[in-house]
Amino acid sequence: MRNPIIFQVRLKFAILVIAVVILFLLDLALGSVSIPLKEIINILKGGGEEVMRSIFYLFRLPKSLVALLAGSALSVSGLQMQTLFRNPLAGPYVLGVSSGASLGVSLFVLGLPLLGAGAASDLIRSLGMVGSAWLGAALILAVIMAVSVRIKDIMAILILGMMFGSATSAIVELLQYLSPEGALKSYVVWTMGSLGGVTLGRLGLMSVAVTAGIAISISLIKPLNILLLGENYAVTMGLNVRRARRWIFLGTTLLAGAVTAFCGPIGFIGIAVPHIARMLFSQANHRVLMPATIFIGMAIMLLCDIISQLPGSDAVLPVNTVSALLGIPVVISVIVRNRRIF
Repeated sequence: MRNPIIFQVRLKFAILVIAVVILFLLDLALGSVSIPLKEIINILKGGGEEVMRSIFYLFRLPKSLVALLAGSALSVSGLQMQTLFRNPLAGPYVLGVSSGASLGVSLFVLGLPLLGAGAASDLIRSLGMVGSAWLGAALILAVIMAVSVRIKDIMAILILGMMFGSATSAIVELLQYLSPEGALKSYVVWTMGSLGGVTLGRLGLMSVAVTAGIAISISLIKPLNILLLGENYAVTMGLNVRRARRWIFLGTTLLAGAVTAFCGPIGFIGIAVPHIARMLFSQANHRVLMPATIFIGMAIMLLCDIISQLPGSDAVLPVNTVSALLGIPVVISVIVRNRRIF
């Protein structure tokens, strides 16, 4: 006899997969220049107009693939942070990863002009921003890992992560105050987030980082389920909490760091998506939540990109703005439900 609960879970996953496929095709088709589905099929077969082929392979396809990677990476890292800290409002940037990446980019974009460095080519500038973001995020990870070896209390690590974020924000604000207008504009544009700045060449590097981060996260499903009941219970179950914590930190930094380095900081996806997955599947088992979070994150990131493109117009909204508008209602509902305001 078929188990109705298993059937419902499989049905929901099937719907999610179909939704991701539909949104992916819409994201490929819509934009300042619409590409009909028939034309997309012709392009994939090797035909189609040369102009449409260029738009598709140079812009649309990389951007849509980045949306899949960014949505899944931020959502999974948010799920891990909420489980580890047992805090429904914890997100992928709670360890200061975003702040570290922002500090790295600000030192490159805002600091070098202050030291008299000349203007760099677009390629060097782009690669420098990605590399500096990675170095900044890695630096924060190294500090957090070193602290976690000596400190047992996970909430103390959370507070330290927030303090590191505040310290780096102060340095960034100082650099912004001292920087020339052109450099300041470049940095502000980066902070708005964008899925369209990743070429096919850089997409490979981003894919490796995100795939490694998700592989680590999937391998941690059992420890995450045990941590749901608290660290003291996890110790009695024989879990090496400190080692599990370090692997979770590493996976989160790979995921959130990769997205921040290539796309800029994108907020609210990592906080909101895990709650949507819990509400949709009505359970806390990470064997279900992990893949559900991946697919929901992909779907919502694709939706954000579709909305931000303003079909029929050359204007493109910052993806951070759209993700905030979609994510804030979910966060508010979580706060209201947990605090029992009504």
